[in-house]
Parts: sequence; structure tokens; C-alpha cells
Amino acid sequence: MDFKRATSALYACFFAMTLSAGALAEGETAVEADESTDAGNLEKQSYALGMQVGGQIKSAQGDIDVDAFLEGFQDTMAGKEPKISEAEATQLRMEFARAVQEKRLAERDQEGNRNAEEGAQFLAANAEKEGVQTTESGLQYVIMVEGTGPIPTAEDTVKVHYKGTLVSGVEFDSSYRRNQPATFGVTGVIPGWTAALQLMPVGSKWRLFIPPELAYGERGAGARIGPNSTLIFEVELIEIQKTAGE
Repeated sequence: MDFKRATSALYACFFAMTLSAGALAEGETAVEADESTDAGNLEKQSYALGMQVGGQIKSAQGDIDVDAFLEGFQDTMAGKEPKISEAEATQLRMEFARAVQEKRLAERDQEGNRNAEEGAQFLAANAEKEGVQTTESGLQYVIMVEGTGPIPTAEDTVKVHYKGTLVSGVEFDSSYRRNQPATFGVTGVIPGWTAALQLMPVGSKWRLFIPPELAYGERGAGARIGPNSTLIFEVELIEIQKTAGE
């Protein structure tokens, strides 16, 4: 676990507002300040900075003593002698980052356990439905449209349209929405896709039910696909693309 990295990310929250303010100042060359509104602007600007710092700390999901935080902030702004040394402050910031990281990992473990249980129950019930076929690896599929073209091999590149959802029905990706088919190597995707594509004739449209071990497993993918998620895809195999020289 990289606690220095987590600490640096926390510091970045505070530095971001300084960098943003600096970028804004560089661009303000054509408009002169209106002295009559300086006091009001200063109050609003200060409040806006407080909103930003507060939001960043809140999003870090760390527990802080707001009164102590404000005291440290005010002492620093006033140039007062700090109540703790910089070495101790560094250690305490690292401990804060460690606690935040451990909390996030614990929450992710809980999410993964929930997703695994929900997915297993879904797949067990789904396997009993009419038309659902299950492979030896645990991949489930339903043939929506039976194609008559050739079947891709592991060496092929294919063009497909697809839509992906969670078992809850939440859509996380769709080439249909982008109005742009996807092109990739048969072995360049998750194992569930790789297995299904080598069973599908061109022109087919299948619905795939992919257990987590054939999808993204414990790591998940991005913000939308959590750990141990079972995924559902509608996949339309449009063509096998020829490579140069074929």
C-alpha cells in the first residue's frame, strides 16, 4: 500500500485551489478591479475557497476535527508558531492518509462481497431460464439472432456493436449510443467475450451473462463496474475484419 502516494493526493487537494487561482490571475489583464466591490468579493472568494477545501476533504472520506483544522489554518495564516513540529505534522498527515486508504479498501471489500453474492444468485436463477445455455467455464448466453457467417478464431479481429449492463439493469457502456461499432482482437477483451466470440457466427446477436471471474474480477473497471461484478452484454457480431495482405 503506497501511503506516500495517498498523502500526496491529499496535499494535491489543497494545492489545486492555489494553481487554479494562479491560472485565473494570469488571464485577468484586461479588466481593472472595482474597488467598491473589493470587500464583497473578498468575502465571497474566501467562502468559495472554503467550499472547495471542505468538499475535497469530504470527498476523501477522512474524519477530522473541524475546530482543530480551523485553528491550524488560522495559526498558519497569522504566522503563529505551530503547536506541533513539521516532522510530527508530516507523520500525522501520513496517518490520516493511511486511515482514509484503509477505510476505502474495507468499503471496497464489502462491495465486492455484495456483488459476488448478488451475481451468484442471479446466475443460478438465470441458468434455469428457457433458452439460456451455460458453457463449462460458467459463461451463460442466449442466442437472440442466429448468424450464418464464419466463426472468429483467436487470431481474428472483429467488429461488433454491444451494450453492457450490470445485473441491476444499470447501463455502463454502449457502442449503440456512440453510433460507432467497436473493433478489437478476439483475445484483446475480457475472457467471457473471448470465449463467446469464438462460438458466434458472423451475423449473430447474443446476450451474454458473464460471471466476475470471466470479466474484471476483484479489481472491477473504472467507477461504473465494481469489484466482483457479474456483467450482461448484448453483442452483435458484424464482421471479421481482414488484415493487410489477406
